[in-house]
Amino acid sequence: MIDDRLRVVKDRALEPFVRRLPSAATPGRLTALSLAASLAAALLAAGGRVWWSLAAWLLGRLVDGFDGAVARRLGRSGDLGGYLDLMSDTVGYAAIPLGIAAGQDDSRVWIACAVLLAAYYVNALSWTLLSAIAEKRSAGAAARGERTSVHMPAGLVEGAETIVLVSAMLAFPRQATVLFSVMAALVAVTVVQRVVWAWRSLG
Repeated sequence: MIDDRLRVVKDRALEPFVRRLPSAATPGRLTALSLAASLAAALLAAGGRVWWSLAAWLLGRLVDGFDGAVARRLGRSGDLGGYLDLMSDTVGYAAIPLGIAAGQDDSRVWIACAVLLAAYYVNALSWTLLSAIAEKRSAGAAARGERTSVHMPAGLVEGAETIVLVSAMLAFPRQATVLFSVMAALVAVTVVQRVVWAWRSLG
């Protein structure tokens, strides 16, 4: 919902740190580190290490903020990097609810987890298909002057909201059933928003 506005602010805030990163901190390595941190968060959640899992998740999100900024600074922004970054994020978003559910080992949590992952799946289609159509109509990210590899249609739940909600899940795993259900509902609203936009705009 607020990702477009935050992206510029984030890049400005990170710029002084980006300039001081060692040359070994390439965009690809930062993406890999971000993915590793997210997977570590999932494993730690499965093992009941609540605060360590939250710390690993937040570290991964911090590192994820750097890879694109470093790529732009080095003039190495490209489709492969953007693709791998999105894939890394998606794997992390799927792994963490599974880790939390494994740590709780409650059938109700597993059901709520399945519903959430189903919502993720439909949501992924809702925006990637629209992104493909935008590219087909020469209205993709480059044409719009956006800082992402592909155009991401706005919705109620985007990257910033996901960070907050997943952080809450990791911090309060005992409330996983409620938190999974809330996020699934919010993601479902996001899907409906995009379907309504498509109905009005693509006919």
